[in-house]
Amino acid sequence: MALRIGVLISHPIQYWAPILRELDKLCDLSVYFAHRQTADQQARAGFGVPFEWDIDILSGYRSEFLTNISRNPSSGHFWGCNTPDIATRIAQGRFDAFVVPGWALWSYWQAANACRQSNVPILVRGDSQIASERQGLRRVAKGIVFPYVLRRFDGFLYVGQRNREYLLHYGVSAQRLFFSPHCVDNDVFRLGSETARRSSGPPTRMRGRVLFVGKLIAHKRPLDILRAAMLLKERGVDLDLTFVGSGPLGEELARIARSADLSVDWRGFVNQSQLPAIYAQADAIVLPSESETWGLVVNEAMACGLPAVVSDAVGCAPDLIEPGTTGEVFPRDDVAALARAIEAVLRVDREEQSRQVARRIAAYSPAAAAQGIIEGAAALRR
Repeated sequence: MALRIGVLISHPIQYWAPILRELDKLCDLSVYFAHRQTADQQARAGFGVPFEWDIDILSGYRSEFLTNISRNPSSGHFWGCNTPDIATRIAQGRFDAFVVPGWALWSYWQAANACRQSNVPILVRGDSQIASERQGLRRVAKGIVFPYVLRRFDGFLYVGQRNREYLLHYGVSAQRLFFSPHCVDNDVFRLGSETARRSSGPPTRMRGRVLFVGKLIAHKRPLDILRAAMLLKERGVDLDLTFVGSGPLGEELARIARSADLSVDWRGFVNQSQLPAIYAQADAIVLPSESETWGLVVNEAMACGLPAVVSDAVGCAPDLIEPGTTGEVFPRDDVAALARAIEAVLRVDREEQSRQVARRIAAYSPAAAAQGIIEGAAALRR
C-alpha cells in the first residue's frame, strides 16, 4: 500500500515542482501552499521586475492553496504565512509522514504542531550550512537554542554535504538524516540546451564565454567577475561575458564594464523557459557569492553540460565541483584566484569535461530527491 505523504510549501516554487511530480509517482501525495505569490511580490523578492513563471509548476500532482489569514501576506517574513487550516488537513489526512521545507514561516510551525497532535512524523528539508551563519553572540545563542528547535522534527532531509554537517553540528542523530539532494529538472535543461545547440550549429567564436545567472546584488559579488576578466585581459586572455539577471548593481556593473572595454552581453531578467538556450551558448558558469546556501543555477548549468567556477562559500561546492574535472573552487573575495580558476576551466578538454559534468549532476535529480523523501517517510512511519 502506497505511503500517504503531505507537503506544505510557502508558495509554488519552480525547483520544487519536478520533485513533487516524481514524488507523486511513488506515493499518495497531497501538496498544500500557504501563499499565492503575486508578480509584484516576485519583484520585491529580489528579481527586480514583476513576472510570472512561464513554465507549468502546478501540474502532475494534487495541490491546494490554503487560506492565508496573515495581516501582511508574504512568503518573505515569518508571520507572512498563517494558515490554521493546515491543522484540519493533517488531522483528517491519515498521513504516514508530512514534509515542510524549513522552519522560517509560522505556517511550518503550525504544521509541526498539528503533526505532533495527530502523531504524524514530520520531516524538514532545508539547506542551511554553518559557513553562512553570522559570527558573534547571535551564533552562540543559536548554538544553545537551536538543538531544542530541531527536536520538534522527527526526520531531516539533507540536500548536500554541508547541510548534513550543519544538522550533525546541532545534535541531529545520523539515523534521522535522509539524503534528498538539491536539484532542478535535469532533463528539461539538458534537452533544451541540446535543441538550442543543434539550432545554432557549431560555435564559431574563438574566445571563451563565461556566464553569470543571478540577482545583481552585493552578496553574489558579480563585480568580481568583471575584475577577474580585467586581470585576464591584462594577460592576453579575452573573454565574452554574459550576465543574466537584474538588481540594484546593474547600472554600476555596466559602467565599469564599459570603462574597462569588456565584451558583456547584458540579458536582464530571463524566465525559466529561455534559460537552456542561454546556457547552451556559454562555456562555463561562475558564481562568486560571499554567501550561498546552495546555488541552484549551478545545477541548471551542469544539466546543460557546463562546468562551474564557484567560491568556497557556495554550498554546492563539495557536492558538485570536482576541481580539474567538473569545475573549480576558489577562495571567496580572491579575484586573482577567480581569474586563475576561470582560465583553468576553459583550458580543459570540453568533450571530456561535459561527460564528467553529466555524470556528476545525474545523482542530483528530482527522482533522487523524491526517493530520499520516501525513504525518510518509510523509516519514520509509526
